[in-house]
Amino acid sequence: MKKYVLFFLVLISGVAVQCQVSDLARIEYTFFPQRDSDNSFRRLRVFAKYPIKLNEQGSYLVPGIEYRNVNFIYRDETDFDTNELERFSSFEGTLAYTFKLKNNWRFAAQAGAIVASNFEGDGLNNDDVLFTGSIYFVKDQTKEVIPKPWRLILGIRYSTTAGRPFPLPFVNYYREFRPYWSFVLGVPKSNIKVRFKRRNALQAFVTLDGFFANIQNNRSFTDVVTSEEQVANNISMTIVLSGIGYERYLTDHFVLYTYTGFTLINDIRLRNEDQENVSTINDKNSFYIRAGLKFKI
Repeated sequence: MKKYVLFFLVLISGVAVQCQVSDLARIEYTFFPQRDSDNSFRRLRVFAKYPIKLNEQGSYLVPGIEYRNVNFIYRDETDFDTNELERFSSFEGTLAYTFKLKNNWRFAAQAGAIVASNFEGDGLNNDDVLFTGSIYFVKDQTKEVIPKPWRLILGIRYSTTAGRPFPLPFVNYYREFRPYWSFVLGVPKSNIKVRFKRRNALQAFVTLDGFFANIQNNRSFTDVVTSEEQVANNISMTIVLSGIGYERYLTDHFVLYTYTGFTLINDIRLRNEDQENVSTINDKNSFYIRAGLKFKI
């Protein structure tokens, strides 16, 4: 059962960019050490989207790009080479189309391709390339003059990231329930936020994070428990994190932020070509920090 829960989290965590509907660009750095280990995880993430207006009826084409550089310091003792398992990169290109529907609803569809690997071989191979697709229905009442503005996002997402491609549902609900107070219920993030002194915000949150990448030169080893020969084809990390975050609005559109907390689930595993777990690298919960700058509308 745990395998399927984690599989679901790996897939649904990929919705993070799409659900941040107001974020057009972001640069961010993530770090957390591995408890009871010399391992540590560092990631640089950059993405940008550019809405292209198609007509006066509210239709847009939105191309986007994202780059992630993951530096996973792998110091645990193993019987296979880890030298090329410390640096992973991913490049993603997406294209979305959105238009207005009746009664303040909006439809959006997005398709994308991701190249994620440790790139230790010569060029790309088929297992480095992943594909995603999603559709969303959005009702946004945050611009309306009503006592408690709200926004609802309903959708499904298809991904080949975890090797068992089937659509997964997605729900995200945002509401302003008091002056300067708001909350979000959904996946990959739920939070409660308060604005103060006009350009400052503080929030408590629970969120998902992680990565998935191909290992070009598969690693073979003997399982010390079962004595069976295993082959690691890819690596995945799934995190469920709880903590607090601070945002500083430098302008109405530029936001400097930092989030810190402790992981509730910290699952880093090597998996075979059937996406079955063959080795747990680390599952001890630990401290976590993420900071960056984002541009939003």
